[in-house]
Amino acid sequence: MKVPYLDLKAQYEPIRGEIAEAIQQVLDKTAFAGGPFVAQFEKEFAAFCGTQFATGVGSGTDALWVAMLGLGIGPGDEVITVPDTFIATAEAISWCGAKPVFVDVDPATYNMDPGKLEAAVTKKTKAVIPVHLFGQMADMDPIMEIARKRKLLVIEDASQAHGAEYKGKKAGSIGDAGCFSFYPGKNLGAYGEAGAVITNNEELDKKMRMLRDHGQAKKYYHSLVGWNARMDGIQGAILSVKLRHLPGWTEGRRRNSALYGQLLKGVKGVTIPAEAAYGKHVYHIYAIRVPNRDRLIAALAEKDIHCGIHYPIPVHLLDAYKSLGHRNGAFPIAEKAASEFVSLPMFPELTTDQIRFVAEGLSQIVAV
Repeated sequence: MKVPYLDLKAQYEPIRGEIAEAIQQVLDKTAFAGGPFVAQFEKEFAAFCGTQFATGVGSGTDALWVAMLGLGIGPGDEVITVPDTFIATAEAISWCGAKPVFVDVDPATYNMDPGKLEAAVTKKTKAVIPVHLFGQMADMDPIMEIARKRKLLVIEDASQAHGAEYKGKKAGSIGDAGCFSFYPGKNLGAYGEAGAVITNNEELDKKMRMLRDHGQAKKYYHSLVGWNARMDGIQGAILSVKLRHLPGWTEGRRRNSALYGQLLKGVKGVTIPAEAAYGKHVYHIYAIRVPNRDRLIAALAEKDIHCGIHYPIPVHLLDAYKSLGHRNGAFPIAEKAASEFVSLPMFPELTTDQIRFVAEGLSQIVAV
C-alpha cells in the first residue's frame, strides 16, 4: 500500500466542478489582480475567523510583513517569537528592519512558553509573534496579559492554524492581527501563493490595503511607500470555494489524528501530539517525536510510506541568523524537539486502512 505524505489531488477531485466554475467566473470578468473575487473572499474569511476585517495578500510571508509594517514596527525594534517555526516568521521581522528575539517553547505543545516571555522583553521590544505551530494555538491568555502589561503588540502567526480555536476564539482573532498562509498544502490552500491578515482594527486594515498595493488607496495617489503584495483574483475565487469545505476537512483531520493517537499510544519510543485542554487542534501537521528519526523515515519509505520533517533546524541555528550569535543549547526544548520531529501522512482524505498501515509499520520499525 502506498501512503503519500500529502495528496492534493484527492482533495481536488470532489470539488473539480466548483473550482472550474469559480475560475471561469474570474476569466469572464477578467478580474485577475485583486478585484471582486478577492473582496468576496476577504468578507467570508473575516466572518469565518470572527473578525471585522481581512486583507488578502500574495503570501503568508507578505501577511506577516504587511501586518508589522502596518503596526509601525521598524528599525531599532525587537520582536519576540519562537525558534521552532518556518523561517518566514523571522524573515518578515528582519525585512521590517527589526530584530527577531527568541524564547523557548512549551514541551507539550511546542508553542511559545508564556513563562519565558517576560524575561525576553527589553526597552526595544515592540511586539510578540506567537506561532500556532502544526495547527494548535499557543496559550494566548498569559501571552496577552504580559503584552498588555508591557504595552506590546501581538501578531498571531496562524499560517498552520486555519480554524483552530482557543477557548472558543478562532486563530488570529485574539491579537492585534492574525496572519495566514494559503500555500497549497495548508488546511485552506490556494492553487498558488496567497495569504491574508485579519484584524478588528479598521485603521490597520486601511493601512495594510495601501501597503499591499504600492501605498495607494486611489490609483496613482501614493500616500505610503508600499509594495506589490496583492492577492490574485483566481486565488480569491478558489479560496471562497474551499472555505466552504474547510469545516468538514478539519473534522476529517481530527478523526485521522484520533485514530493515529489510538494506534500509537503506548508505542515505546514514540511521543504523539498532545492537544491542549484550552483549544481545538486542526492538525495541519501530525508530528510525532522519535529518537532516531532518520532511520525511521528511511524504513517507512521502504514500505512506501512517505513522511516529512517540520522543521529540522530551529531558526536561531540557521546560517541566515548566525549574526544573532546563538549557539546550540540556547533554546534546548525547541532544539530537542526539532531533532526528533517526524511528520506522518496527514490529510482529510487519508483512509482508515492507510492510517493503520502507517501505524503498524511504524510500530514494527521502532520495536527493532
